[in-house]
Amino acid sequence: MTVRLSLKAESFAESVIREMTRVNLALHGPERAINFAQGFPDFEPSKEIVEAAQAALAAGGAYHQYATTWGAPALREAIAEKKSREWGRPVDPETEVTVACGATESMMAAMLGTVDPGDEVVVFEPFYENYGPDCILSGAVPRYVPLRPPGWRFDPDDLSAAFNAKTRAIVINTPHNPTGKVYSREELQLIAGLCQEWGAVAITDEIYEHLVYEGEHVGIAALPGMAERTVTISGASKTYSVTGWRVGWLVAPPTLTGGIRKVHDFLTVGAAHPLQIAVAAALRFPASFYDALLEEYRERRQALVQGLRECGFAPNPPAGAYYVMAGIDALTSLDDASYADHLIRAVGVATVPGSSFYANRDLGRRHIRLSFPKRMETIEPGLEALQRLRD
Repeated sequence: MTVRLSLKAESFAESVIREMTRVNLALHGPERAINFAQGFPDFEPSKEIVEAAQAALAAGGAYHQYATTWGAPALREAIAEKKSREWGRPVDPETEVTVACGATESMMAAMLGTVDPGDEVVVFEPFYENYGPDCILSGAVPRYVPLRPPGWRFDPDDLSAAFNAKTRAIVINTPHNPTGKVYSREELQLIAGLCQEWGAVAITDEIYEHLVYEGEHVGIAALPGMAERTVTISGASKTYSVTGWRVGWLVAPPTLTGGIRKVHDFLTVGAAHPLQIAVAAALRFPASFYDALLEEYRERRQALVQGLRECGFAPNPPAGAYYVMAGIDALTSLDDASYADHLIRAVGVATVPGSSFYANRDLGRRHIRLSFPKRMETIEPGLEALQRLRD
């Protein structure tokens, strides 16, 4: 008798983002491969956060053992202080904050903790590639609502039509991966109204909250009537350039936190204790840290968008996060996957096919995604390679 995978595991593929990175490295090696595919920095994090981690490791004792399953008290307190300031209301670190292994585990714990098999979850499309498998693994039925370029706006009628008596949750990612969309207050108010009308939970991924170039970052949890029905996810990876540390968190009302914590406990038990202590210190960095971070990313964003235009792409400048969705109509008749493969093999530049962010793959066939958490010494040679290919 043939041994088979579960139907869940057979229903989705591996990460295309990480696949593109791996293929590029295999063909060209770390010295020649240019990675515009995966969203991690090729520069060092701030020395202050590294020193805080080193101090926690050197302190020894309890920091080498399990933290409290749902997060070291020092980190939960720092998260609660930060969100209390931002939302203008007290957040309780004991009953509302859970620390997990990155925003990725946080989203899975939120799904499993709030959604039953057969429930419907509204997901905006394109979406970060994990959200589809998250729905499958939790037994949810995704209802996709398109975001349409160039402004990546949704039709309010499409969104309203996606809600019904079976709707349990909606996933919101702002700033948005892969498009860089920053949801406006008016858009979030519309979403909030539908959540309250249909009794749905808002699961909001705000991992890029400190990378906003146009507009403002609004947490839907701060809108009237939403504190009791929102799970807010964020983490250290993007803001502090420590994607390998895997420290993320969820802030949710006590009624949801209890279930989320139980799921988290049996997924991973807990995140690395010394790194939690270091992230607690980072959350108290001065405003100047965030100002400098944003200025550096503005420079990279401008360089990549302008360079892509000069190479013949049609980039959609992101309002937030650190990704660019770029049209390829003027460059090739190949579809997105074939063209992304061509870029790797011809010039060693890894990108991500746009279709990998869609359930309806045809909607993404004329775009690729590029990331820019890179040194200018990486961005400029990458653009030069793309220009050589065009020439």
